[in-house]
Order: sequence, then C-alpha cells, then structure tokens
Amino acid sequence: MKGTANDLGVEGLGKLLIKYSGPAIIATAAASLYNIIDRIFIGQGVGPLAISGLALTFPLMNITAAFGAMVGVGASSMVSIRLGQHDRKGATLILGNAVMLNIILGLAVALATYIFLEPILYALGASKDTLPYAKEFMQVLLIGNVFTHLYYGLNNIMRASGYPGKAMTTTLITVAVNLALAPLFIFVFNWGIRGAALATVFAQLTGAVTAGFHFSRISSFVHFLPGYMKLKKVIIKDIFSIGMSQFFILISASIVVSIMNLSLRKYGGDYAIGAFGIINSIGNLTVMVVLGFCQGMQPIVGYNYGANQIPRVIKTFKLTIIAGTIVTSFGFLLAELLPRLISSAFTTDSTLIEMSTTGMRLIFMMFPLVGFQVVTSSFFQSVGNAKISIFLSLTRQVLFLIPALLILPHFWGLSGVWLGSPVADMTSTLLTLLVLRWQIKKLKNKNWDNQ
Repeated sequence: MKGTANDLGVEGLGKLLIKYSGPAIIATAAASLYNIIDRIFIGQGVGPLAISGLALTFPLMNITAAFGAMVGVGASSMVSIRLGQHDRKGATLILGNAVMLNIILGLAVALATYIFLEPILYALGASKDTLPYAKEFMQVLLIGNVFTHLYYGLNNIMRASGYPGKAMTTTLITVAVNLALAPLFIFVFNWGIRGAALATVFAQLTGAVTAGFHFSRISSFVHFLPGYMKLKKVIIKDIFSIGMSQFFILISASIVVSIMNLSLRKYGGDYAIGAFGIINSIGNLTVMVVLGFCQGMQPIVGYNYGANQIPRVIKTFKLTIIAGTIVTSFGFLLAELLPRLISSAFTTDSTLIEMSTTGMRLIFMMFPLVGFQVVTSSFFQSVGNAKISIFLSLTRQVLFLIPALLILPHFWGLSGVWLGSPVADMTSTLLTLLVLRWQIKKLKNKNWDNQ
C-alpha cells in the first residue's frame, strides 16, 4: 500500500509534514499570489476605486464560500479519520455526500445572494462610487459559485485521501488559467472588473473538472461508486459538525470585515477601504501559507488520531506550530520594513499608498502570534473536536476584534480601526494557550488509557 494514506501511520513525521504540506503550501501560496496579482491588474487597469469596490466584496465572498468550506473541511477531516480506521467504504460514502452537498448548497446560496445583491453591498459599506464595481464583480462570481464549492471540496478530499501532489497540481492549473485569462479580459477585451471575475469562474470550473476526473478513476484510493451519492443524515451531521468550525471562521470574518469597512468609510472614506483591501491581500498570503501547513497536518493528525497513535498526533502538531510561527514572523517583517514598496505595486495613487503604508504597519504589529492561533484551531478540527475549534475561531473575531473595532476608533479615529487587529491577536493568543494546555493534557490521558 506504499504511497497511499496508510503511510500516514508509519513514516517519519517531519518527512510526512513536508510531503503533505509542500504541495499544499505551493497551491495555497500560488492561489493567494494570483489574488494579489489580480488586484494589481484591477488597480492598474481599472482604478483605485475598483480596488475599494473589490474590497467590499470580501465579506460577501467569505459568506458564499463558508458553506462550501464547511463541507470540504468537514468531509476531508472525516475521510482522514475513516482511513485511519481502515474504513474505505465509509470514506467513499463521505465523498459522495460531499459532492451532493456542494452542488445543493452552491446553487442555493448563489441564487439567494444574487436576488438581494445590491442591498447587501450597501449594508457592507458600498457607496454610489464603489457599488458598480462590487456589483459587477459579484454577479459574475455567483454564477460560478457551484463550481467553486465543488473545486474546493473535492480538492480537500483528494489531499486527505493520500494525493497531496495531485491536489497541488489541480490548484496550480486553476491559478494558471486565471493568470492567463485575467489580463486578457481586463486589458485586451476591456471588460474591466467583470473580466477579472469571469477569469476566476473559468478557473474554478477547470479545477472542479480536474478534481472530478481524479475521483472518477477506479485506480484512485477513494473514488466515485454507484449508490454512494445518496445523502445520509448521519454523514451530513458529521460533516457539518466538524466543518462548522471553518464555517464560523468565515462568517465571523465576514462580520468583522463588514464592521471594519463601515468604520473605514466613516473615518477614512472609500480610499481607506481600498487600503484595507491591499493590506488584507498581504495578510491573506501569509495566512494561506500557514493554512498550507495546516492542510498538510490535517491528514497526518486525523489518520493517527483515528489509529489511536496520540504521540504522533502531538508531535505533528508541535512541528506545525513552529512552521506556522516562522511564516507569520516573516510576514510581520515584510509589512513593517517594506509597506510603501508593497502598496506601490497595487496603485500609483499617493493617498491610497499613504493610507496602506500606515495601516499595514499597525495591523501587522502582533502578526507573529497569528500562526499559533491558526494552527491550534486547525488541529482541533483535524481530530474531530469541532466545539473547541469553533470556540477558538470565534474568540479572536467575536470576543476581541469586534469590540476593539467598535471602541478604539472613538479615541484614535482611523488608527484605532487599524489597531483593532493587533489587540485581538494578543488577547486571543493568551486564551488559546490556556485552552491548548487543558486539551493536550486530555489527549495524553487518552493515550495512557489506550496502553
């Protein structure tokens, strides 16, 4: 069975983490780099207000993606655990249910959002100047929403079932399609921001077809089988319970970004929202690299947890924390030392560059701590402890960041909006550390009980 998911229980953990994280990091970093390049295309080819309009769509994109992420993350975690229990039939049932759920939720969410798109965007902070850009971008993305759900869901399961290299290749294919089409649609066909969205839809469709082809092959360790697509309540419940953590992460992030956009518009205008769009792109790139490590950690931890090999679970977790912290510390250094250079790549507008430079330095003040938070939340999700994962995900966004965004601007204006993030990073890290110590002790006791 060499080369399949069974290697997760016997190979060296450092080697496994590199083996599974490497492709995931390349894939997630490439996707984030595309998003950055796409924003540069939009900023240089359409204008600074287009960047602000695009930034306004972040919360709504997170909301629409939250349903697909819930299914993809929940299903992939369950597949890893089932394979650790040598239950290949159970993993196949999860795959079939994930496909059906992604199709149903992808269509339903897209239709509901499309109908109420304009009032939603106004509620998120759009003005008469930025609404046209945000509306044009989202209208196209929603048409392809079901492809996005299928692509992310199937790609996660592909990685969890022992094919990290293929998952990486699928992502790189989507990035290549996107990068090829975006400048063509924006600069040659003059389709503006709508062209950028259309390039994204074509890319996600390509990714969904590529991943679907993998699971249609009998040679794949887990693959489509007749009769395994029927929805089952027990599987749906398990997928939702584990994936709910990722769902709440994205929903709470949407709420936070919405509050931030409203505060930015109040204290800095439309350009401040555009500045946050630039800053958020850099932050997302760093976090996505950390999530690449988490995606590599997930099948290793899930398999070994299912096989009751707790020491391997804990060691993998520690290795991932070290890697994640190094990554976010590097992001911190870039943001503090080169903020003006980074901002200038997106726009030539001096006001937007100045706002982005100041905001980037303030928002990234405590960024080295973020790696620890992201890895810890993903760890509990990987072992099926959805409640703890959800709790840790919500502490930063809901318990700490939202109050900071509502209080600090009253004292420091626009700077207060920027300072909300480092305050939340520091306080949530302390709470995460306390919860982690308690849960690690329980895991060690579980290992002792199984001796």
